[in-house]
Amino acid sequence: MIDFEKGMVNRGNWQPMQRVMERAAKGERITVGFLGGSITQGSLASKQENCYASRVFEWWKGHFPNAEFINAGIGGTSSQFGVARVEEDLLRYQPDVIFVEFSVNDDNTPFFQETYEGLVRRILQNGVAVMLIHNVRYDNMVSAQDIHLEIGRHYDLPCVSMKSTIYPLVASGQISNRQITPDDLHPNDLGHQMVASVITHFLEQIRTAEQMDEKPAARPAPLTQNQYECSIRHQNHNSSPILAGFQADEAPQEHITQMFRRGFTAWHRGDRITFQVEGTGIAVQYRKSVRKPVPIARVVVDDDPKTAMLLDANFAEDWGDCLYIDTVLFHGEKKCHKVEITIAEAHEDDAVPFYLVSVIGSK
Repeated sequence: MIDFEKGMVNRGNWQPMQRVMERAAKGERITVGFLGGSITQGSLASKQENCYASRVFEWWKGHFPNAEFINAGIGGTSSQFGVARVEEDLLRYQPDVIFVEFSVNDDNTPFFQETYEGLVRRILQNGVAVMLIHNVRYDNMVSAQDIHLEIGRHYDLPCVSMKSTIYPLVASGQISNRQITPDDLHPNDLGHQMVASVITHFLEQIRTAEQMDEKPAARPAPLTQNQYECSIRHQNHNSSPILAGFQADEAPQEHITQMFRRGFTAWHRGDRITFQVEGTGIAVQYRKSVRKPVPIARVVVDDDPKTAMLLDANFAEDWGDCLYIDTVLFHGEKKCHKVEITIAEAHEDDAVPFYLVSVIGSK
């Protein structure tokens, strides 16, 4: 039913993946990592073992028993956050292979092409074999595949697409969207199984192919301005902001999906926190909450009122609290910037405090 060959939207250089498989076939221990949003995390699979990442890992485990698994998927997050957390959540474990999935989390814009390229380059710095996964919405075909695929082709990476394999089955009526997804975005068990089958078909092609000739290891020059390759999250465990009413949240983070940890909280109008952040780009990451009302903050960079932006923590959706990012400086001057966040509006009946998760500096 699935035209698997159409899923290989870029064949790329198979040699890095083949080298990993060759080492694994000799009995070496290898680590297979996944980085992405809620689909990678396993949203709407009936159990973790049924999500696509676990199913793809089972393919690795079946061929290479010494393979180990890291799932670094976090729901509702984009490549802008991915590049800032990939070191701590994945690269520090020295993975051999990483599958990257952000095509339904990123918008189809130059901004997210730049953050995605930064993420890809950050991973490639570590000599990791990479495959890019392009998911799609099944009601309107929305995906950032086009801009992500340009990055995949630029770096000669294997890229696999659900837009050209599973989506045509829905569009043609061969299967209904409700057979594979309850919300046109997140796969159910069957949908996860189909996504995994597209990926493992590509992997099987790589595994059984003749070894490719050695290719130069040098990376090409960036396709974008590439000011996100080095992104750092400033939280309470790795920075020392000036606190004037804000309080550090000392609750331990036991798993990466516990996103509202290591941050700072504030309840009262006038509460303030000030960071010194190196970079050309600055973003503020905070919690938008369904428990309303919530205090509203204001951020200013370098005391310049033209940079002022309100951070409204009241979430209009009802599916749960959201880890939100507002970009407050884009392609600015490369220097150490003052970032000041002040509670601009508070209410007697606020349900929860304003929660500042991190300030992200990129350069």
